[in-house]
Amino acid sequence: MKILGINCSPRKGGNTELIIREVFKPLEDMGIKTELYQIGGKRVLGCIACMKCVEKADGRCHQKNDVINECLRKMVKADALIIGSPVYFADLTGAAKAFLEVAGYALRGAGNPLKRRPGAAVIAVRRAGAIHAFDSINHFFLINEMIIPGSSYWNIGIGREKGEVLKDEEGMKTMRVLGENMAWLLKKIKKAG
Repeated sequence: MKILGINCSPRKGGNTELIIREVFKPLEDMGIKTELYQIGGKRVLGCIACMKCVEKADGRCHQKNDVINECLRKMVKADALIIGSPVYFADLTGAAKAFLEVAGYALRGAGNPLKRRPGAAVIAVRRAGAIHAFDSINHFFLINEMIIPGSSYWNIGIGREKGEVLKDEEGMKTMRVLGENMAWLLKKIKKAG
């Protein structure tokens, strides 16, 4: 089994990456492979509703969206997803929004290949907007007919400067519990399937 973590923060090694890696810890301890894919800080284009992805039904964007297309290939091969974003002006980053728009159209146009796979949102925040960003990512999972595992609290880590999120004890515990719950859910799905 393999989980793909998608980092939509432009700050490589920042708080969003740290919380994704915190979710990875219990998964890796249980023998589940993890991979981090960096979207933030790379060239990504939002959807222009050209509908070529739907016409061709091939699960890819037909703009020059190489970063997103590489991520889409990895998403389809993964057993579960974690998508993380910091909060910018009470919402997702622009890269996260562009990625979700394009991925939503391309994957739904290809027949919903993520259907019934687990997906979890994680959010790094300084102060406000975390729930709005959290909901935005969860909407992507829900429209793709994915399963959203819960944790001991909302999947939010608080911190501004790189590494500050590690001081949020409750946030870090929430990420570890999320990892445990994702592992449990993955094993149940594999056993049933």
